[in-house]
Amino acid sequence: MAGEVLVDALPYIDQGYDDPGVREAALAMVEEETRRYRPTKNYLEHIPPLDINKFETEIMRKDFERIQQRLPMEPLSMIRYKLPQPPTGKMSDIAAWTECVENSMSQLEHQSTRIVNLQLMLEYGPETWKEYLQTLVNCVSQAQSKLIQLRKEIQEINWERKVMQIKGGEQLKKLEADWVGLVSKNYEIEQACVLLEKKIQILQAEKAKR
Repeated sequence: MAGEVLVDALPYIDQGYDDPGVREAALAMVEEETRRYRPTKNYLEHIPPLDINKFETEIMRKDFERIQQRLPMEPLSMIRYKLPQPPTGKMSDIAAWTECVENSMSQLEHQSTRIVNLQLMLEYGPETWKEYLQTLVNCVSQAQSKLIQLRKEIQEINWERKVMQIKGGEQLKKLEADWVGLVSKNYEIEQACVLLEKKIQILQAEKAKR
């Protein structure tokens, strides 16, 4: 039938795979076939086109443009983490001092928030981490169970293949032996026919002389 592929290799019973030059010849055949093979069907036509920009954010897009232009990354601004006093020319400026005080209050609030976060982490972090580790253990256990099942299925498939190929090999050997026997018998018959023809020719020649 059209579209069917005839597999004539029986690796469980075939011999000669380890002979010198066999592997190289097989690889050369594969390379030759892949070189002249031209696909006639788009095997990905059922998959929608890939939208590589779907998950890009504006920040990512700008950074990609920067990378394409080979521009250096802007250094992180550390001003917000400092507590500078007003410049020398504004030491008597109330607005400048007010800005410095507001910055100090912002830094103080930031440190206070960090302390709260550390306290929360000390109180709830260990249990959360334990739950996370247990989740990982469960994932590993499920993956291992799936791996064992897949290996079992692969082993069963390989075993079925081996049994089928051994049975097929025995049948092929029997057919080959029958074929050899028939060829040998045909050869013997042909040889006998040749001898009989020679004898007939000799008898006809003797008869013609009489």
